[in-house]
Amino acid sequence: MTSVLRAPRSLISGRFFKFVAVSGVAAAANVGSRIVLGHWMEYVPSILIAFCIGLITAFVLNRLLVFTETENPLHHQMLWFVVVNLAAVAQTLAVSLLLARGVFPLTGFTWHAETVAHAIGVAIPAVTSYIGHKHFTFR
Repeated sequence: MTSVLRAPRSLISGRFFKFVAVSGVAAAANVGSRIVLGHWMEYVPSILIAFCIGLITAFVLNRLLVFTETENPLHHQMLWFVVVNLAAVAQTLAVSLLLARGVFPLTGFTWHAETVAHAIGVAIPAVTSYIGHKHFTFR
């Protein structure tokens, strides 16, 4: 019975915690740049450009600090990194818009609604991205 309740070992490894820490730095770059870009452009384009800034930050830090041993050549790593993160940006955009344009207005939540929605949207793909990068990008 207890084996059913345990998380998969690969998700609670030291590597996963490093991934989460690196993802936190990349997420801060993502959300921070979205806030700055939001002064000059609309919400959706600012999310997409900020995602690219976070993506570059995440790739460099993951390669240097988390997935230091890999069999894939660099160009395969870059390709898979983009593929895995295209799924992540879809999740991020969907959650951000659902919250900012749907849930928050319905509930009356107004305190930095777009920023809070975007931060939650950025956090959502953490587990799916880790699995994708572990098994495809940096295998």
